Amino acid sequence: MSVTEVLPVHRVVPYRWVQLGLGLIAMMAISSPQYVWTLFVKPFQTATGGTLPAIQITFSLLVVLQTWLSPFQGWLIERFGARFLITLGCILSGMGWIFSAGIASVTGLYLTYGLFCGVGTGIVYIGIVGLMLKWFPDRRGFATGIVAAGYGFGAILTTFPIDTMIRTSGHQTTLMTFGIVLGGVGALAGLFMRQPPEQIIALSAAGSGLQGTNVAPAKMLKTPVFWLLFVMMTMMSTGGLMVISQFAPFMRSFGIADLTVFGMAALPFALTLDRITNGLTRPFFGWVSDHIGRENTMLIAFSLEAAAFFLMLTVRDNALLFALMSGVVFFGWGEIFSLFPSTLTDTFGAKDATTKYGFLYMAQGIGSVLGGPVAASLHDATGSWIPVFIAIIVMDVVTAVLALFVLKPMRAAYLAMIRT
Repeated sequence: MSVTEVLPVHRVVPYRWVQLGLGLIAMMAISSPQYVWTLFVKPFQTATGGTLPAIQITFSLLVVLQTWLSPFQGWLIERFGARFLITLGCILSGMGWIFSAGIASVTGLYLTYGLFCGVGTGIVYIGIVGLMLKWFPDRRGFATGIVAAGYGFGAILTTFPIDTMIRTSGHQTTLMTFGIVLGGVGALAGLFMRQPPEQIIALSAAGSGLQGTNVAPAKMLKTPVFWLLFVMMTMMSTGGLMVISQFAPFMRSFGIADLTVFGMAALPFALTLDRITNGLTRPFFGWVSDHIGRENTMLIAFSLEAAAFFLMLTVRDNALLFALMSGVVFFGWGEIFSLFPSTLTDTFGAKDATTKYGFLYMAQGIGSVLGGPVAASLHDATGSWIPVFIAIIVMDVVTAVLALFVLKPMRAAYLAMIRT
C-alpha cells in the first residue's frame, strides 16, 4: 500500500463518503460489459458465424477472469494500492469493447471482449468492494451494497442508448463509442480512490462489534464456513448470470422479445427494469442485514428469487408480466454482492479483506459457466428453457434453506470458538 494513498486520521470520517461516491461511479462505468452483453449476442453471432453456446463462452470467460483472478488482484491492490490498479482496470474494460468492435472470429471475441473486459472489471470490482469493507466496518452491508448497486445500476444509463445505437449505427460503432466513454469515466474516478489508515480500520471495527478475529486468507481457506459460503454463492450466482447472459435468447424463444410494453420493446424495457431492481436490492438488503442478521436476510431474498423464477415460467406468454417478474428475480438476486462480502468479513476480519473476498468471489466464475454455456447447452439438448428454470429454482430453494439452518449455526459456533 502506497504511503501517499493513506489519509490522515482526522480526515477519514467525512472523506469515506467521497470514496463511496467515487466507488459508485467507477462501478457504474464497468457494469455494461456484463449487463448489456445480451444485446450483443446476436450481432456477434452474425459477425463471427458462431453458435449460441460458442458465443456465450465469451460471457463465461469474462466472468471467470473477473472472478478467478480476484485473489491475485486483491493481493496486488493490498500491496500496491487502489488508485493505480482501479484506474488501470477501468481502462482495460473500455479497451475490451474497443478491440472487440473489429473482430470477425469467435477466438477474437474471446481475446478481446472476454479477456480485456474480464480482467479489467475484476480488478475494479474486487478493489472497490475491498475498500468499502475497510472504510465502513460499522456499515458493511450498506456500503458494499451501495457500490455493488453501482455495478447493477450502471447499465440503466446505457441499455437504451446501446440498443438504439446498435439498431441505427451497428454494433461496431456502439462498442467503439461506449468503450471510450465508459473507460474514460471510470479511469477518472479511479484516480482519486484511496486506502483508509490501518488504525481507523482497527478502531472502527472494535467499536462496531461486527468483526470477528482477523484470520489469514490461507487459514480461512481451511474452514468449513468459507466453503459453505462458496457453494452457496456459486448456486445463487448461477440463476442471475443465466438471466443476464441468456435473457434475449429466451425472450425470443418465448416469442415476447419484440412485443410492445408501455410503448417500447419488451426486451430493453425488461433489461432496464432489471438494472433498477438489481441496483436497489444491494443497499436495501445490505441495510436490512445490518439490522436483522445476514442469514435471516439471505433466507428472505433467496426465497423471493425462487418464487419469481417460478412465476416467470407461468407467465412466459405475457410480455408485461414476464418483464415485471424478471425485475423481481433481480431484486432477489443482486443482494448476494452485499450479503456475501459482509458475511465473510464479519466472520474472518477486515485485514486483507480484498484478498479474502477475492477467493469467495471466484464462486461467481463457476456460476457464469453454469448459467452461460452449460445452460445454453441444456437448452439445445432439450429444446426448451423450462429445464434450465427448474434447475435454478431448486438451487435457490436449497441455498435459502442452507443459509438459515446450516450457515447460521455453523458461523455462530465458529465465531464462538475463535473468540475464546
